[in-house]
Amino acid sequence: MKSNRRKRREVFLSFLAFLILIIGLSACNNNDADQNAESDNKDSALRLEYWTPFSGGDNQFMTEMVDQFNSEFSNIHVVQVNSRLDDYYSRLRTGILSGNAPDVAIIHTTNLPQFVHNGYIEDLTIPAEQVELSWSIFNSNILKSTVYDEKPYAVPLDTHALVMYYNKPFLQMAGVLDDADKPIIAEGPDGFRKFLQQIKDKTPADIAPMAQPSTRIDSVWLWWSLYNQMADGGDFYNTEGTQALINNETSLKALTFVNDLYQEGLIPPNINDAFKLFYEGKAAVLITGMWGTGAFEQNKALDFGVVPVPVLYDHPAVWGDSHTLAVPTKHDMSDEKRKAVLTFSRWMVEHGDMWAAAGHVPSVTEVLKNDNFNSLKFRNDYVHTANEVAYWPRHDKQWTTVELLIKEFEKMIYTQQSPEQALQAAVDRINNELTK
Repeated sequence: MKSNRRKRREVFLSFLAFLILIIGLSACNNNDADQNAESDNKDSALRLEYWTPFSGGDNQFMTEMVDQFNSEFSNIHVVQVNSRLDDYYSRLRTGILSGNAPDVAIIHTTNLPQFVHNGYIEDLTIPAEQVELSWSIFNSNILKSTVYDEKPYAVPLDTHALVMYYNKPFLQMAGVLDDADKPIIAEGPDGFRKFLQQIKDKTPADIAPMAQPSTRIDSVWLWWSLYNQMADGGDFYNTEGTQALINNETSLKALTFVNDLYQEGLIPPNINDAFKLFYEGKAAVLITGMWGTGAFEQNKALDFGVVPVPVLYDHPAVWGDSHTLAVPTKHDMSDEKRKAVLTFSRWMVEHGDMWAAAGHVPSVTEVLKNDNFNSLKFRNDYVHTANEVAYWPRHDKQWTTVELLIKEFEKMIYTQQSPEQALQAAVDRINNELTK
C-alpha cells in the first residue's frame, strides 16, 4: 500500500513539474512575443532626428518631453541630439549645407534671420495646416518673432526673458521686503539704486547686493532692457540695416546706469558665476533669465522669490528670446516625415506646461490656464513678461554685433573706457562688420 501511494505521489509530482515547465515556457514565449512586437513597432516607426542646444536643467526637461512623446506615439520615434550652444549654430549651418541636416531643430529667434534669408529653413504654412496647427493659439508677441513676410518659419515653444530673483531673508534683513514677500523698490533708477544701497548697508559684507558677472552677455541684456524702457529708446540700426544707431543720448543714459551699479559696488567686482553665487545664498538680487527658476527650486535651502525686471523708466520692456522648432531645408524630405515633424512640434507646444518646469513661459496662451501650469510656483509671478519682451532686431549679423557689444562693455566694467567710449567703439566695430 505504501509503495502504491509513493508511486502515485511521484507520478503526481512529475506531472506537476511538467505542468509548471509548460506554463513557464508559455509565459516566456508570450513575453518574447511582446518584446518582439515592441521592437518591431520601434523599427517601423518614422525616425525623426531632433537637434537641441540645451544645457543643465533645460536639457533634462527637454529629454523628459521627448521621452513622453515617444511613449504616446508608436508610429513616430524622436531621437534627440544635444550639443553645446557654443558651436551649435555653425554645426547646424554646416549640416544643412552638406545635406546632413536634422529633421527638426531648435533655433533661437535671434538666429532666425540668417536661416530664413538664406533659405536654410522651410516655410511652415502648408505643413502646419496638414496637422491642424493654428497660429492663433500663440501669444501674439512671441509668434510675431517667427513670422517673415507674413509667413511662419518656426513654431515658437516659449519665451525666456530676464527676471529679477531675490533672496527673501536678505531683503527682510535690509527692510526692503513687504508683507507679501515682494521687494520694496521706489520709482525710477534712483529708487532701484537706493534699494540696492540699503541691502549693501544692512547685510553682511560678503553678500552681493546684486550679482552680475563682470564678463559675458549679462550687462548687454540689462542695457538693452533699460534702453527699450525709454519712450525714445530701442533703435539699433538704420532702416537699411547698414549702420548702428546705438550711440545716442537715450542709449548712453541706460548704459551709464548699468555702469554705475558696477562702479558704486552695488554689483561687486570680478564676479565670474553670478548664477552660482545666488544659488549658494551669497547674493541678495540676481537679474538673469527665467530659466533659473527650475534650477533654484532644486536648492531647498534657498528661500527666494522672483518678479519681472523693475520698470525704471517709461514703460515695461525687457530683453528676451524664444526657442523655436524649425524644419531645416531637406530637398529629399517626404511629406510623411514633414507631417510627423509638425505633429511633434504641435505636441510640444501643447504640452508647454512640461517645459515651464524649467522656468520658461509657454508660447500657447491656453497652456497658461491649465492646472499643471498653475500648480507650478513662481511662474505666474512673471508670466505677463511674455508681452513685454524686446527682441533683438532682425539682422543676419545680430549675434556678431552682440558679441562686439559684450567686448566693449567688458572694457567699460573694468574701467578701461567710459560708457561714451564703449558705445562709440561698439558702433565703429559694428559698422565695420556690416560692410563685410
